[in-house]
Amino acid sequence: MVTLKDNQIQLRPLEPEDLNLLYTIENDESVWEVSDTQTPYSRSVLKKYLDNAHLDIYETKQLRLVITTSHNQPVGLIDLYDFNPRHKRVGVGVLIIKNEQNKGFAKAAIQLVDNFTSSHLQVHQLYATIACTNSASISLFESLGFHKTGVRKDWNFYNSRFIDEYLYQKIHVH
Repeated sequence: MVTLKDNQIQLRPLEPEDLNLLYTIENDESVWEVSDTQTPYSRSVLKKYLDNAHLDIYETKQLRLVITTSHNQPVGLIDLYDFNPRHKRVGVGVLIIKNEQNKGFAKAAIQLVDNFTSSHLQVHQLYATIACTNSASISLFESLGFHKTGVRKDWNFYNSRFIDEYLYQKIHVH
């Protein structure tokens, strides 16, 4: 895999030793709203997921990378999902663990993925779906040149109420 790094972070494939990181993130109920998770994951299920994490993005249509600091300390995950090589688009989602947020890691990771998908996967556009209540993600993606292009009304149901979901896109001009 192409090395994805800058002076602040590195993106690397999932490794078997990431089981505890995945277990912690996937079972943190405070992020279930953004990850659309409804039930906890067992270590066994996550181990099976890790066993298949090496599969090619063209086969699985997704890629999950660990965001690490320059000292190899994991600080979060970035996901490429719904990869569609025919239509040259891919979704992107990022999650930084709580005590590492607001340090620029998410922004750096999205920039690296943006460059990678454009140059190596020939993606014409990246997109993200963001809850209308997630002002931090909205600000982050807008600061990176993503534009709100749509609204899905009452799309998700959380905390006994419906909330809208925004579609953000970044089109690459080749």
